[in-house]
Amino acid sequence: MIEALAQAEAAVAACFDTPAWAAAEDDLVAALDDTHRIEQRLAAVKLSLVRELDGRGTATAQGASSTAVWLRDRLRLGVGAARRLVELAATLDTAPDGVRDALAGGAVDVEQVRVIATTVETVHTNAGAEAADKAVGVLVEWAAQFDATLLRKLGTRILDHVAPEVADAAAEAALRAQESRAARDRHVTISEQPDGRLRLTGILDTEAAATLRAAIDPLTAPSGPDDTRTPGQRRHDALGDVCRLALRTGELPDNGGDVAQIVVTTSYDGLTQQLGTGALDIGAHLTPEAVRRLACDAAVLPAVLGGSGQPLDVGRQRRLVTGPLRRALVLRDRGCAFPGCDRPPRWCDGHHIRHWADGGDTSLANAVLLCGHHHRHLHHSDWVVQLGGDGHPEFIPPAWLDPDQIPRRNHYHRRN
Repeated sequence: MIEALAQAEAAVAACFDTPAWAAAEDDLVAALDDTHRIEQRLAAVKLSLVRELDGRGTATAQGASSTAVWLRDRLRLGVGAARRLVELAATLDTAPDGVRDALAGGAVDVEQVRVIATTVETVHTNAGAEAADKAVGVLVEWAAQFDATLLRKLGTRILDHVAPEVADAAAEAALRAQESRAARDRHVTISEQPDGRLRLTGILDTEAAATLRAAIDPLTAPSGPDDTRTPGQRRHDALGDVCRLALRTGELPDNGGDVAQIVVTTSYDGLTQQLGTGALDIGAHLTPEAVRRLACDAAVLPAVLGGSGQPLDVGRQRRLVTGPLRRALVLRDRGCAFPGCDRPPRWCDGHHIRHWADGGDTSLANAVLLCGHHHRHLHHSDWVVQLGGDGHPEFIPPAWLDPDQIPRRNHYHRRN
């Protein structure tokens, strides 16, 4: 074997030294096909070596705790890749001859082998050895046309082809098992970072996943031509918007005897002068700009303190766009009023055109409906909002965007 591998390595080196630019296009395509096939055949050899070394206990004999750890050090692999290599070698060792022959012949790749072996094992459990043998032939044939991902999807209905008499019952059993696994594995982990941010990780079951997608998908599309957020940032903002909407309903359970809400504490002077930071009730701090923006939000109850720290005002209702005033605002703006935005009213906050801390009152003439993204955007950009002569909001773009600064309006929300 060593001599054959040495010859193969020499042949590969010769191929690498041959300039590809000199070959005809048909020859390049044929060479690519041959290279891929040889790569898979070498993968089969590699797996057989790993399986034999693992069976002999070579890794532990050389002082490693496992074959995966030994492979990590010897082949300079990540521990996950090394572990998968050992697992795949074991899978291939017990797989039907047709699967091993397909990999050795270069007809399938290692990821397809993993899918085929798992699918054939499921068929064997549900329909017996004869159906499993048929499944090998069908899956290898499909592997010539489909990658591992599509092959896995097709494999979920393999019994329709090799054992239709048990297919429906097996599919129902598999669905129930999948549901049981999903219920067992569901979780969300919230890890607080040193700077007050949160890291979210987790796995949602099928129903919760569908609910989340239904809630945030409408909010993850770019909100207009000036929306430069990445997809990840849009999903982040959409999740925040959904939570704000939930807070706004007033239907969440009490938390420590209080309604669910965000409490921001700041000094009055700092807020009016745009200099002071704010503290959330969970201990994190916010910039002055964020505090002023949150003070517009009906889902936030600002706690404004005097110079000595005594509460001057907690949740002053006349500062918040609620009740009849919000209904009038919705009737007027019909949704986010920022040009080019189609967000509906339920996703929007009432924004003070002239901030209440600067002397602005809470009235229809001093309010505009904005979605979460454009609310943040307006607080952190050079756009200016005003009411036009007909009492409807219009937005003046910054000079760098439009030197003439012609006011723009939202035309998505049609009015009767």
